[in-house]
Amino acid sequence: MGVLLCHGFTGTPQSLRPWGEYLAGAGLTVALPRLPGHGTTWQEMNRTRWEDWYAEFDKSFVDLRGRCDEVFVAGLSLGGCMALRLAEVHGADVRGVVLVNPSVVLDVPLLRLAPLLKWILPSTPGVGNDIKLEGATELAYTRTPVRAAATLPRLWKLVQSELDKVTQPVLAFWSANDHVVKPASIALLRARLATLEVRELPDSYHVATLDNDAVSIFAGSLDFIQAHSSVPLKNRDATE
Repeated sequence: MGVLLCHGFTGTPQSLRPWGEYLAGAGLTVALPRLPGHGTTWQEMNRTRWEDWYAEFDKSFVDLRGRCDEVFVAGLSLGGCMALRLAEVHGADVRGVVLVNPSVVLDVPLLRLAPLLKWILPSTPGVGNDIKLEGATELAYTRTPVRAAATLPRLWKLVQSELDKVTQPVLAFWSANDHVVKPASIALLRARLATLEVRELPDSYHVATLDNDAVSIFAGSLDFIQAHSSVPLKNRDATE
């Protein structure tokens, strides 16, 4: 059984590595790709768009699905949006979806101006490292690439328009004290997804996979996978 994880916008696989290691230790085959333009420089990311990120995530899914009887998809923030898109596109080939503070709504007014701003403003202050736990650090850009960010509204609009295709079980972890993604995203998913279960994270900010409630996410997602899978877990380590 496989699990495909997706990190967030301007982040890297580092933000989900502990989660992936936990699931691999339980016998799952885990894939955690680095999205194009991430983990290098924000200037390079400005030469990419959401279609590039999704194409890499989709490629990883096809590979993992070819090696596993069943595959669950999961993601943080933008990664949650990507996971929902995979569920929309691949249907029953996605067994279930796990979201952590998913971003699916245009809730930053400045982004409405991004198509114009990208010609005069290459970057704005970064949105990474929103973590409550003292000493924890997310490896993310300190600047937000505006050209790349300007492509996000198209992704959100597309995902929203086809949410009715998501009939798989969905588990969402949500931080009320999130300083990056506003409550509008989880509110939309509550209204649109009949199969959604939401669990609140009381002691974490946006990057909850590195925060105080991380263990709750790890254990809760494993329980969710076990509950909705027809394939028994293998007792082996299978990280990638």
